[in-house]
Amino acid sequence: MCDREKNTNVRLSLPAVCIVWQTAMIILFGVFIRYDHESDAHWVEHRKHLNLTDIENDFYFRYPSFQDVHVMIFVGFGFLMTFLKRYSFGGVGFNFLIAAFGLQWALLMQGWFHSLDYTDGKIKIGIENLINADFCVAGCLIAYGALLGKVSPVQLMVLTLFGITLFAVEEFIILSVIHARDAGGSMVIHTFGAYYGLSISWMLYRPNLHQSSGLQVSVYHSDVFAMIGTLFLWMFWPSFNSAICDHGDGQHRAAINTYLCLASTVLTTVAISSLFQKHGKLDMVHIQNATLAGGVAAGTAAEFMLMPYGCLIVGFCCGVISTLGYIFLTPFMEKRLKIQDTCGIHNLHAMPGVIGGIVGAVTAASASVEGGHQAAGLCVALCFGIGGGIIVGAILRLPIWGDPADDNCFDDETYWEVPEEEEESIPTILQYNNHMRNKDIGGTNHQNQPL
Repeated sequence: MCDREKNTNVRLSLPAVCIVWQTAMIILFGVFIRYDHESDAHWVEHRKHLNLTDIENDFYFRYPSFQDVHVMIFVGFGFLMTFLKRYSFGGVGFNFLIAAFGLQWALLMQGWFHSLDYTDGKIKIGIENLINADFCVAGCLIAYGALLGKVSPVQLMVLTLFGITLFAVEEFIILSVIHARDAGGSMVIHTFGAYYGLSISWMLYRPNLHQSSGLQVSVYHSDVFAMIGTLFLWMFWPSFNSAICDHGDGQHRAAINTYLCLASTVLTTVAISSLFQKHGKLDMVHIQNATLAGGVAAGTAAEFMLMPYGCLIVGFCCGVISTLGYIFLTPFMEKRLKIQDTCGIHNLHAMPGVIGGIVGAVTAASASVEGGHQAAGLCVALCFGIGGGIIVGAILRLPIWGDPADDNCFDDETYWEVPEEEEESIPTILQYNNHMRNKDIGGTNHQNQPL
């Protein structure tokens, strides 16, 4: 692919796109969206008719989980993407943009499939719809991780528009047609979102991305900010996986299973990171990302009888596979497969998501439940992610979106007003062996040339 020319009109096109799409959302919400019976003013009559109390309104059961999931979407994902030294505004700011637009479109798309009242043609929404909309947005934020720093905000809006649409369709097929179980979204959210983003990245491959290699690094404070995102995600992941489970033992079990998977993953990640680095030191990339892989893998089987020891085994396996993925697979994918994965979503979401789908199928089969439904659900997520990503990637290659030139990637100044700052007092920059390369493995320098 040829080098991109910087589009000087991008600042004009972004406001136009945002205003047009927000206007469209206002019109569509006015036509289709209404409150459900638990959020409508007629709840009082409904409550009296069924002899219910206010505390039995679903809001009081679901809102604590909604709060946790909402924090994960806007704070967890947002700050996790601030690791690049000159792309913190883009990491957290465009995460904000994607989520705010995506949740509106998700309420419509998911509503047409799951919450449409055929008596009046309206979509009835309540607190559970808000949680599901956040889940839908998570798939697009995962995809953004592969493209971080390499696409324009307009491209991200297009990615989100199509990503939410594809998500709603594949979710409907997996949950309502195949009748697979996926409470925490290992298949529906993580597998789909990761392969959607990786496929788009493959379509948008930049052979001259090395021109921005000096900015594809972290500094001390950017890694600390990213670790804030990690901790928010890690703490609230049990809520993420249990948020839409049925009340009772299933929801309780989902929180416990996720809690144990995450704990096991941390210890394993620390061990593998230290083992494969020179002098036994830890790599912050692994600690920021691979420590979350257990939460991803626990999603599908979250409410199943996975057993506490089984959760620790799943977390252990994910810690090993995800960490080794950052060390070996990501450089291989960039060099051989032409997939430039900025955040390493293949290691944090794709592989653990597939593992989660497999664990769910095996656990379901062992419990005399149809494990084939779970396996079929995983296949659907893979097909929609890869196929949809290739199609959307082809659309995003059109020369109308104002994407940055190869030498302007990973730089906030392309799309943001950045305040001037004094020279760094410490000239040494930590190589972010990312996600894109590893300076200690295989004896290579920052350009992947043998030493």
